[in-house]
Amino acid sequence: MAAVSQPGRDLGVDLGSVRIGLALSDPTRTVASPYDVLARAREHAADHAAIVALARANEVTTIVVGLPRSLSGGLGPAARAAEDEITEIRAVAAPDIEVVAHDERLTTVTAERALDEARVDRRTRTAVVDKVAAAVMLQSWIESRAATHAR
Repeated sequence: MAAVSQPGRDLGVDLGSVRIGLALSDPTRTVASPYDVLARAREHAADHAAIVALARANEVTTIVVGLPRSLSGGLGPAARAAEDEITEIRAVAAPDIEVVAHDERLTTVTAERALDEARVDRRTRTAVVDKVAAAVMLQSWIESRAATHAR
């Protein structure tokens, strides 16, 4: 049984300063998979338009953006910048796509460890770590939603 009853997929977004990692859920919203990496454009508005266009092309109804909280859970400069971008993405995605923030602490570390265990070489790792981190974050969100719905 899917955690969310509405049709569609979820898109995970890992906002980086150079690249944006993207992950997609399966149609049942059970499993997140690495999808793509976007090179940052000069203007954030172009990045946000690309994210929303990709979401619409993949029948996404929820965009989950990683919020880089500090290890203590606080909001530092990176988290505040991400919150500003989340607000901007919401404006582009409205009214048909929901945009939510999800704690992404340690997702890049988890992605790096998984790539180490898979013995992925450095060149390949640089190309995929952002989308793997997005998948780790999105899977965490999917699992947290499933746990909430199970209660």
